[in-house]
Amino acid sequence: MATTAPTESTDPTAPTDSIAPTDSTAPTAPPSGAAHVIADDAEALTVAAELADAFRPGAAERDARRRLPRGELDRLSASGLLGITVPRAHGGAEVSAATLAEVVRLLATADPSLAQIPQSHFVYINVLRAQGSSRQREFFFREVLAGRRFGNAQSEAGTRHVQDIRTRLEPTEDGYVLTGIKHYSTGALFADWIPVLARGAGDKLHVAYVPRDAPGVTVVDDWDGMGQRTTASGTVRLAAVAVPADRVVPHHLTFEGPHLHGAVAQLLHTAIDTGIARGALTEAAEFVRTQSRPWFESGFGTAAEDPLLVQRFGELELRVRAAHALLEAAARAVDTATAHLTDDTAAEASVAVAAAKAYAGETAVETGSALFEVAGTRAALDGLNLHRHWRDARTHTLHDPARWKVQHLGRYVLNGTRPPRHGLL
Repeated sequence: MATTAPTESTDPTAPTDSIAPTDSTAPTAPPSGAAHVIADDAEALTVAAELADAFRPGAAERDARRRLPRGELDRLSASGLLGITVPRAHGGAEVSAATLAEVVRLLATADPSLAQIPQSHFVYINVLRAQGSSRQREFFFREVLAGRRFGNAQSEAGTRHVQDIRTRLEPTEDGYVLTGIKHYSTGALFADWIPVLARGAGDKLHVAYVPRDAPGVTVVDDWDGMGQRTTASGTVRLAAVAVPADRVVPHHLTFEGPHLHGAVAQLLHTAIDTGIARGALTEAAEFVRTQSRPWFESGFGTAAEDPLLVQRFGELELRVRAAHALLEAAARAVDTATAHLTDDTAAEASVAVAAAKAYAGETAVETGSALFEVAGTRAALDGLNLHRHWRDARTHTLHDPARWKVQHLGRYVLNGTRPPRHGLL
């Protein structure tokens, strides 16, 4: 899962599928033909809402059967939504952070696993925008607008901590060779290109953009999480993978000045949590209206009239609305910093996103759990799969610890200490 180095607590242990390398060195066609090119923010929001409505009915079945959303992702690619952050100078819509966050939130209300898969895609478009050469940007932005997808190969298991990246990018006569093993590689199974986080000369951080089917690359679907079950956040093995020099970006330069790398990445995770909360509350309300029985002491003919249930739904709605408002405020802070990037505006954006992420995570977990409280005993039937909302929330919110976000908030408000530039804020 994305940002500089994500951390999920679940260790995948049950391989179920793999993609073996082939002899090709670059994707030759978009996943499902030519992609539509979205013109502006308004169109992006309209398309996202339409796709969310289309993806929602099958979400519970995909989760229950762990049916990976290949067809849905092809439809997402064809819609043009994956190209909305490409700069206008390169033919894209270059939507605002506010629009991007809302697009992801809308998708997450329908299917949080599906919404998480392109999170890394957008992050690694931003890496190219920040540090890619003009030729790299021209090539890869054309790929994105054609409907091709970026995955990720970032996190590693068994290292000292999340920033201990041991995958190596070694120079050769005509480029580089890449060696390592990555875990929790959300999106890699479905990708055309896999951006790989690696250490190069001087232990400096680089991103190598590698075709998914390049010789030496193996993508294994061994993600076995209790939630976010269809993200296919499995293992990527890199066995002496040849990488041309023009496919490597000096990511370490990103952190030498004010940046929004982590803020944008975390904003999208916040959007996913906020979408999970809204999706859970919406389904809880529908269940209570149509299937719950009133408690006999209430004196009412339907559960939806029970004043105690009405009160609890009101409390939950306050939480979900507050999470959405914090998400919108954080996105505005990112847009402000994008327009005028300084140490101060970058810090404000990071702090705003940290606040939104911490609150949204709590809200998603609470709402997913409260669903059973308000819906009653029948809601616990496994066949209804209403527990997927809590499982998704609990799994996704383990991505990185909210307690450290709260720490940075406290330091900022008390002592004016800017958050660090490590890329996870």
